[in-house]
Amino acid sequence: MKLHLGVIDIPYDHTDKGTTTGDVAEILEAKYHPMEIFYALHQQRIADDVASGVEGVLETLMMTGKVQDLEVALQGACSKIDERFKDFLSNKEMESIGVPGVPTKAALAGKTSRKKRKKGSPRPSFIDTGLYQASFKSWVDDGR
Repeated sequence: MKLHLGVIDIPYDHTDKGTTTGDVAEILEAKYHPMEIFYALHQQRIADDVASGVEGVLETLMMTGKVQDLEVALQGACSKIDERFKDFLSNKEMESIGVPGVPTKAALAGKTSRKKRKKGSPRPSFIDTGLYQASFKSWVDDGR
């Protein structure tokens, strides 16, 4: 059983370069490690979410004698993890722990690719168009 953190690979429509959320996730992870840091900071809560899902599988087994598919049973835990990561970015948690280069210069300058006006108020790091944040996904599989 293995927990994965990643993104649904979606193209950015505001760029002609063919950049996708997968490309952006790889760049951000290599430079700033947002998913790694998120996991490190929220590891206990993530473990609790997964344990709760496994507990539900065991309860179902004991009450009905039916074995639930563990991957399906843990989808609720993954939904909680997904929300927690999105909140992690929106609430600027990385900015508050002293990660080098965070907040990013683009975030401090309020740079955005979503609007015609390319600058605005300072924003959370790693949320430019919002697509990277929205495409975050956690999932569990058998580890093969």
